[in-house]
Amino acid sequence: MPAKKGDRVVYNTRIFLNQGDEVPLNDLQAKQLPKEMVRVENGVTLIDHIIVLGRRQAIAGIEQPLMGMKVGGYRKVRVSPHLAYRDKGIPDLIPPDAVLICEIWLRDIVSALPS
Repeated sequence: MPAKKGDRVVYNTRIFLNQGDEVPLNDLQAKQLPKEMVRVENGVTLIDHIIVLGRRQAIAGIEQPLMGMKVGGYRKVRVSPHLAYRDKGIPDLIPPDAVLICEIWLRDIVSALPS
């Protein structure tokens, strides 16, 4: 069953700058999060993010591709600045007006709104 607006989902993402450099957000977050939220696959640290789709709890460039994905699904998307961090960026990690490449894995749909 594909994820839809109102579903609580668990996903992982890797974020890269358009030139190919990975943004080390997962490694930085892993140091401050409980072990249950961190997974390592093929030597890569990933964070289990849990959001409700449609509530703007993630950047639009990640939330929109999650809609319609099935558990176990993978997408690689190019995210324009207006769907990410705009002209603000994230100091020392993502420059202002950056185009991002995001790899997204939908791990689980934890709960869904009743139909």
